[in-house]
Amino acid sequence: MGLSVREYARRRGVSHTAVRKAVQTGRIPQEPDGTIDPVKADAAWDAQTDPGRRAASAPKPVIEAPVSPAPTPQRETAPAAAAGATFAQARTAHEVAKAQKARIQVDRLKEEVVDRARATALVFKLARQERDAWITWPARVAGQMAAEIGIDPHVMQTLLEAHVHAHLDELAAIEPNFR
Repeated sequence: MGLSVREYARRRGVSHTAVRKAVQTGRIPQEPDGTIDPVKADAAWDAQTDPGRRAASAPKPVIEAPVSPAPTPQRETAPAAAAGATFAQARTAHEVAKAQKARIQVDRLKEEVVDRARATALVFKLARQERDAWITWPARVAGQMAAEIGIDPHVMQTLLEAHVHAHLDELAAIEPNFR
């Protein structure tokens, strides 16, 4: 025979609404007659409670008439492991992610982290400016160079433009990799 919800809550040291919520969500089992088997319920409660909060919600001793103590339930880890990651594994993964995030924030404060999208845009802008400077260069210097060597300025500009465009085509094949 089990205990009522209120009696189990009193023995567990929690409110009866906490026990009702645990029953409704399937966190602890309820007997067919509506009572709660304290051994089964304690085992289920302990298996599905955050270890960091377990001390706060641990069963508190109840002073009653002398009764032989119920055996302490053994916590089974197999069901939790079979369902996926255990709480400890999930907590560890969460803490590792928080530590990585904190490290990235510190690196940003130290200005050691570069935003990839911003870096890509900056490289593109600089390459565009350099390309534009090279494209206009033959028109600026062709006349002076042609006068120095004694050839037609138009021929000199055409030759320079052809060679500059060929070189820029080679440079365009280079892709920046920020990984």
